[in-house]
Amino acid sequence: MSLAQFLPWQSDTARAWLGQRERFAHAWLIHGLAGIGKLQFAAAAAASLLCESPRQGLACGECAACAWVASGNHPDLRRIRPEAVALEEGAEAAADSEDGDAAAGAGAAGGTAKRAPSKDIRVDQIRGLESWFNTATHRGGWRVALLYPAQSLNVISANALLKVLEEPPPHTVFLLVADAPDRLLPTLLSRCRRLPLPAPSPQDALQWLQAQGIEDAASWLAAAGGAPLGALRLARTEESACPPWLEQLAGPLSQGQSPDVGALADVLDKLPAAQWIDALQRFYVDLMLAGAGAPSRYFPALAAAVARTAARADPARLAEAGRWLTRQRALAGHPLNAKLFAHAALQRVVLSCQA
Repeated sequence: MSLAQFLPWQSDTARAWLGQRERFAHAWLIHGLAGIGKLQFAAAAAASLLCESPRQGLACGECAACAWVASGNHPDLRRIRPEAVALEEGAEAAADSEDGDAAAGAGAAGGTAKRAPSKDIRVDQIRGLESWFNTATHRGGWRVALLYPAQSLNVISANALLKVLEEPPPHTVFLLVADAPDRLLPTLLSRCRRLPLPAPSPQDALQWLQAQGIEDAASWLAAAGGAPLGALRLARTEESACPPWLEQLAGPLSQGQSPDVGALADVLDKLPAAQWIDALQRFYVDLMLAGAGAPSRYFPALAAAVARTAARADPARLAEAGRWLTRQRALAGHPLNAKLFAHAALQRVVLSCQA
């Protein structure tokens, strides 16, 4: 592991914010556009708060506390996240889960049944922090609880956290990270100070992506809606910024023709539903922007086809299909028949784009 560092577009915000640490709030909600580096900001902030020799408010990277944070062994730092997220972060991350069982894929009944990793932050993870709160900090400094993504708190765990924040433990700072603060309980929001993080400028984002070795960075950045970490993730997992199947869909639609829905459904059947629904949602944003005379946001390579399609389509039907896709997003993890689901979605798209 290594010590988390603030991204280039975060440093000024971090210095100004951490400069107030002597009168710090006990709970901060760090929020902003998905994929701009909020978790990296929070992790670097935790390291800076625990650092024993901070430089301009930021972690020095050389003291004993920084070494402990970098190795994942600082006794005054806890990460609270869903089991599924801990497992995605790797075996070491799963093993240090605060409730002690994030890596336990087998059920408790003799290990005979396996359960899917939880996607929620569970109430026992919050309650399991009580003994930590009641122990003196290791070196007499801060204690930091890093909780992410905050929208994965369910009602029970959110209420348990609310009780903690109503009577916050001494010398403890909670850093909550969220893409969507409106999905949190209003009472929980009222106990946190907000720290909104802006997206970087396109120039800063492109420069950073190019430094990561990403070719055609502008297309990947557009596909991620201007979020550089989202663009980096897409570039490392996708073949192209604009999926070939989407080009095969957009081409005929722009000519007023019907694409081969069956063949496209065969392609989508091999992809996670959430992935292709997300691409279709971005496609619909571009369609509605084109209908309003604005440039494409996500797929500039399809700009001409999108403009022709939008000029022919009924804006109300496009908007309704976009809302329908949003509702289908909730079903993406468990469609009864993945191919039929894809076929139905594509038919809905084609109908909404017809004159």
